[in-house]
Amino acid sequence: MSTTTQHDATEVRSDEAPDVRADPAAVAALIGELRAICGDEHTITGRDQLRTYESDGLLQYQVSPGAVVLPGSTAEVAAVVRACFERRVPWVARGSGSGLSGGALPVADGIVIALTRLRRVLEVDLPNQRILVEPGVTNTEVSRAVGPTHFYPPDPSSQIVCSIGGNVAENSGGAHCFKYGFTTNYVCGVEAVLSDGEVVEIGGPRVDTPGYDLLGALVGSEGTLGVVTKVWLRVMPVPESIRTLAAFFESPQAAGEAVSAIVGAGVVPGAIEMMDNLSIQAAELAAHAGWPTDAGAALVIELDGSEAEVEAQFADMEAFCSDAGATEVRVAADEAERARFWKMRKAAFPAMGRLASSYYVQDGVIPRTKLPEVLGRISELAEEYGMRVANVFHAGDGNLHPLVCYDGEEEAERAEELSGEIL
Repeated sequence: MSTTTQHDATEVRSDEAPDVRADPAAVAALIGELRAICGDEHTITGRDQLRTYESDGLLQYQVSPGAVVLPGSTAEVAAVVRACFERRVPWVARGSGSGLSGGALPVADGIVIALTRLRRVLEVDLPNQRILVEPGVTNTEVSRAVGPTHFYPPDPSSQIVCSIGGNVAENSGGAHCFKYGFTTNYVCGVEAVLSDGEVVEIGGPRVDTPGYDLLGALVGSEGTLGVVTKVWLRVMPVPESIRTLAAFFESPQAAGEAVSAIVGAGVVPGAIEMMDNLSIQAAELAAHAGWPTDAGAALVIELDGSEAEVEAQFADMEAFCSDAGATEVRVAADEAERARFWKMRKAAFPAMGRLASSYYVQDGVIPRTKLPEVLGRISELAEEYGMRVANVFHAGDGNLHPLVCYDGEEEAERAEELSGEIL
């Protein structure tokens, strides 16, 4: 997956996006019906208002829809989809629009079905570790609804704003996916509207359901199989103990050696995240955690579980880091310092805008044992192209996010070329 985030006003217009377009006459005939379903205030047709919905976080492609509707119930979603189906008007479902893969890119002159009004927490069943929510509920709000005794493990960096419906569509992960898995591991069931407007229920609050794994096909299908209108999620009890450290190294290669040692020893931390020097510099400007900006790399390692388990393994984590050449190891003294560590890691993407007006971010996965080799090659390619590349990634499972920084359209093509070389 290759994605671009731009912090300036530069745009790539719809003639560079996929060449698919709705019939304007069919859309015009549909507008009145959409207003009748969702109300005038929830049917958007004004040019300036429509610009909000021209893209998701992948700004490289922007397409103007013909109209945007914001249904307030499953019945309204179904009625909108049915009306589009009958008039053969293409539509795209949209959540918070924070995705980076173009999943919410509209069809030119088509309909965008925005689900941001569906924001209710419908049921919380902690004895059975379940919660039922509408798709517009944010990732963070799920954990808040089941706290302080439980939490929802998938935690993408955009979790404050990204919605559960989008998480289901993209099978989102996050920093703790190394131990806890992805969205697909926590979706028990959905209510969804199919492409002809039929409402179906797949799975539910139960542990398992008989028959084909249709739920497994739907999660991660990027909205192509239906619009999710309710989601049953599995939540987890908060671990008895959580301890977090930040270790600093002279190079990403040295940090990579520590990661290999930790995982090779059979330890499964809740998270192992790595940031290189460029990402540390950017994040420090935004998060002010007091991290050394001359460090070549930083690891954020978090252990969770029983008190005895965490206590026994934590000293080993510190030893693995020291043996790999860590110049400093900081252990979070309390929840406030732990939050600062995570604020640094999750600020890395947006903070990159402090160093460059645009960046091209990659999403690739490599064998964990190849981390030192791959990071060294990325550094060589960056020097060869004369461009800055920041590296932020889930080190435990080898999921890398190299960010190629550039300024202006004149460098965009070289940034894309370098990104391709990296992948």
